[in-house]
Amino acid sequence: MKVFKDIISGDEMFTDTYKMEEIEDAFYMVIGKNTTVTEGNIELAGANPSAEEADEGTESSSVSGIDVVIYMRLQETGFGAKKDYLTYMKNYLKSLKGKLEGTPKVEKLPAIQKPLTELLKNFKDLQFFTGESMNPDGMVVLGDYKEIDGEERPVLYFPKYGLEEEKL
Repeated sequence: MKVFKDIISGDEMFTDTYKMEEIEDAFYMVIGKNTTVTEGNIELAGANPSAEEADEGTESSSVSGIDVVIYMRLQETGFGAKKDYLTYMKNYLKSLKGKLEGTPKVEKLPAIQKPLTELLKNFKDLQFFTGESMNPDGMVVLGDYKEIDGEERPVLYFPKYGLEEEKL
């Protein structure tokens, strides 16, 4: 299994266990699903809980959301306006350029502009997430919904060159 980490904050952003696609050599589009996770309740696919394990009236809390966000502990953040996001992105790319200096990846950073412009056309519909540490200099992931195999699914866009792969 591979874990993809933010090279600025070191936060784990996603793993290769999720279905993903590369978008124009600039983003990884990770396809998630909406889910509800109940604290202390581990469900295995195809499992059938026995009568002894039936709910005994104990209190438990549950969290609903996008599986990638929940399991990778991403934190939701926001931007008041598109120009606020663009200011952040300009600073982020500058930091990334500094981190990637001397590598061939630094020349590929401008590739982010075209797909990013396309994504930001629906700015008001987007969600934004940071890594677990909520480092203001770290990566901000764009969340949207897209029709995939006839079903509307949540998708998260991670800037490709802001990530490093770690094999576990």
